[in-house]
Amino acid sequence: MSFGITELIIILLIIILLFGTKKIRNLGHDFGSAIKSFRGAISDESANSDDKKAG
Repeated sequence: MSFGITELIIILLIIILLFGTKKIRNLGHDFGSAIKSFRGAISDESANSDDKKAG
């Protein structure tokens, strides 16, 4: 069962009608911020573990 381009466009239009473009934009911004903070936490964690191994 594969979705074609027309089905994906219809689903996208329904999502835009249900939530609105502003809500979707805010959701994308929040998701991007969450990924950015997660990556920062992972890099801080690995830096801390490297310091503990060296010390």
